[in-house]
Amino acid sequence: MDTQPLIADFDVQTIRNDFPILHQSVHGYPLAYFDNAATTQKPQCVINTIVDYYSHLNSNIHRGVHFLSEQSTHMYEEARKTVQHFINAAYSQEIIFTSGTTGAINAVAFSFGERFIRENDEVVISAMEHHANIVPWQMMCERKKARLKVIPINQKGEIILDEYFKLLTPKVKLVAVTHVSNVLGTINPIDTVIKAAHEKGIPVLVDGAQSVQHIPIDVQVLDCDFFVFSGHKIYGPTGIGILYGKEKWLNEMPPYQGGGDMVHCVTFEKTTYNDLPLKFEAGTTNFIGAIGMAEAIRYITKLGIDKIAKYENSLLAYTMEKLSGFDRIRFYGTAKTKAPVISFLIDGIHPYDTGMVLDKLGIAVRTGTHCAQPLMDFFDVDGTVRVSLAFYNTYEEIDCLVDGIRRVIAMFG
Repeated sequence: MDTQPLIADFDVQTIRNDFPILHQSVHGYPLAYFDNAATTQKPQCVINTIVDYYSHLNSNIHRGVHFLSEQSTHMYEEARKTVQHFINAAYSQEIIFTSGTTGAINAVAFSFGERFIRENDEVVISAMEHHANIVPWQMMCERKKARLKVIPINQKGEIILDEYFKLLTPKVKLVAVTHVSNVLGTINPIDTVIKAAHEKGIPVLVDGAQSVQHIPIDVQVLDCDFFVFSGHKIYGPTGIGILYGKEKWLNEMPPYQGGGDMVHCVTFEKTTYNDLPLKFEAGTTNFIGAIGMAEAIRYITKLGIDKIAKYENSLLAYTMEKLSGFDRIRFYGTAKTKAPVISFLIDGIHPYDTGMVLDKLGIAVRTGTHCAQPLMDFFDVDGTVRVSLAFYNTYEEIDCLVDGIRRVIAMFG
């Protein structure tokens, strides 16, 4: 395959110049960063935005009438609108800033659970979920004496839809499913999942932590009731994320944290809560993170999410073609529709050994359970090696990965 980008107007070498961290050596080798599902690198425009803010505008939001505070508040609320337009939410007040995907799921688990979950009710998740979309629901079920039901998957890493349909009984009050598996790369048929649930009057939360950076998202077309994602996985800062919720649900759900900014009136006898979105944003939020995330969204929007998807799909196909040439590699996650995430093992070689040798060659991959221990149990493995791609990766880097795997096999026989 040609080692140059195949997508018109997508100059990957120019794009790489926007990411200063990529231009360094690790252990004497050029860095090849394939751990993008864990966190993505940050373009210079995001770094500049954060530095410039701290240098010239730093002031708390919603707190003052002075110039700096007013400017901070304006930029924060403009960041909310940027997210709204990016995922095509109907209203800006449907965008709640959180600490990340985990914080957003926990918010729904507590607030939705408090209002709508009763003893013996059920919540449905899938067998491929990240711990962040398992543990909060377990905690909620323990608190409310409800039950957690799991959609099974097949050996390809695809949810079994017929079994999912059977789980949608009158006891189910919520379905919470990942859009893209962080381990398998499987892109779930989320439109079918949502439609089937809605036919039974069941709301759906979509974990978009691994989808929003790879494929276009339109929450109104999906018709999901909740959608969550993290800033640091979409080329923005850490410690910031999004809870999108349909206005009708957010208005009915109680706040999950109390403090400043989320209140309308406070007395020692009674507190009334603020309107959306502030009802769910207690205290001083990570407003600088929100502003940085908005800059990251503008950056990828300028590149074009469709072009990003097309280029990343070409990288995925090239990587799978090259790795399939090794007889000793076993893949986990062979769904027909995949995001650029590849999990594998080399027969007879522990994933940590593979990862450590690759690191000495400047190649960053992820090894372990990837916060998905039940999925590892399903495949009866202790962990995998994960290669997760981004639009700044190149075919040449993949060739280096392939050469590195040859060295791993030669070293361990």
